[in-house]
Amino acid sequence: MANDRISRRRFLHDMTVAGGAITAGIGIKRAEPANTQTRLHLACNQYPWLVFYQREGKDFSKSLDAGLTELAASGMDGYEPLVTAPAEIDTLAPLLKKHRLEMRSLYVNSTLHEPDTAEKSVDEVMAIATKAKTIGTRIIVTNPSPIRWGGPENKNDEQLELQAKMLDNLGKRLKAIGLTLAYHNHDIELRNAAREFHHMMVGTDAKHVTLCLDAHWVYRGAGNSAVALFDVLKLYGPRITELHIRQSIKNIWSETFAAGDIDYPKLADYLLNIGVRPHIVVEQAVESGTPKTMPTIEAFRQSSAYARRVFAAFGQG
Repeated sequence: MANDRISRRRFLHDMTVAGGAITAGIGIKRAEPANTQTRLHLACNQYPWLVFYQREGKDFSKSLDAGLTELAASGMDGYEPLVTAPAEIDTLAPLLKKHRLEMRSLYVNSTLHEPDTAEKSVDEVMAIATKAKTIGTRIIVTNPSPIRWGGPENKNDEQLELQAKMLDNLGKRLKAIGLTLAYHNHDIELRNAAREFHHMMVGTDAKHVTLCLDAHWVYRGAGNSAVALFDVLKLYGPRITELHIRQSIKNIWSETFAAGDIDYPKLADYLLNIGVRPHIVVEQAVESGTPKTMPTIEAFRQSSAYARRVFAAFGQG
């Protein structure tokens, strides 16, 4: 992204989940739940840890064991990785077990708007998903790639129609093996009256394609508009199976998930009122202008604690 913003797409494009592991740090203990029957299951995506570690001069993927030690100690129950090949699941499985982390969802890229690549991309996602299912994954999150990384180009109608067709096909195939497809977007899909975002919703069958609502990317993509975010909730709320949560203050990503530009208590109440309890994944991240006042693990401890307060009711029942 421009203006020093580091996109998840760029990380997916430039790197894979590394298999190397460093011995876990000594003295870091996982936070234990007070009551597991009512405790919210809270996961965290890989991308935030990549960028938080980067600002400390460290590489999260190359020290995955140590990184997952901190992730678990910060109060998270689950980990949502960015996966590019089935073999990465083999690397992750023993580490997740070691740190008592679930992988209920994973994030994978796809290229679905060109006839020459769409079928192959669907097959690649299916191979990853099939392997991930063996260790308990339930949701496959994908954000179909743009025409060019960081470019201004927009997909035309034919490309959007093909992408929606292939997205629906992928969702149908995943459903056949007991998995759920969740469509995800960044800000680029909100350009031009949000035509790409909306067509991925109205151009697909709700039985095959659900929504991973990334609240802040919708907010930012609509020109920092909470009105637009809540309109999306009204339009597609029943299709939300996963929720990515990130906060900003004065439209700059904040160091922790806390009170800020987006009214998350209101968002939580809305979902509860329509009977939707999605898988919740923390995505608090850093960009140019984000304060740097605490170590990574403390930022995520505070983020997980606030998320648990806001979404506490989602862990009940």
